[in-house]
Amino acid sequence: MKSKVSMYVVFFMVAVGLVFSSTLAFAQKAPPEPITLKIEGAKMAPVKFSHATHIDKAKVDCAVCHHKDKDPKNPAACTTCHAVKEAKGGAPVAKDAFHNRCQTCHKDAASKGKAAPTKCTECHKK
Repeated sequence: MKSKVSMYVVFFMVAVGLVFSSTLAFAQKAPPEPITLKIEGAKMAPVKFSHATHIDKAKVDCAVCHHKDKDPKNPAACTTCHAVKEAKGGAPVAKDAFHNRCQTCHKDAASKGKAAPTKCTECHKK
């Protein structure tokens, strides 16, 4: 009888351990909140960017912006591919990449009646 109870206890502990370790393995690092998109020497104010607004509210997939990362859920900095001053490796400079990606998406959302900033000063706040 004691051996059956011991066997159940061991089985239960192994099951709990597997659940706990798989939860840790698949746990996703939360993106920084908010981040500041700032380019030295820019004429406009830096942009405060909220991952939560884009992921949770607007339902934008990480891979939309982090399109070249092997793991879009754990991306490198944008400036890894998009240099600040000169285009490199066929990738546009950071300012152009941000403007192209952000403005296109915001204008598309606004055209569908969704709330999205479309004027420069709505993102570049002083």
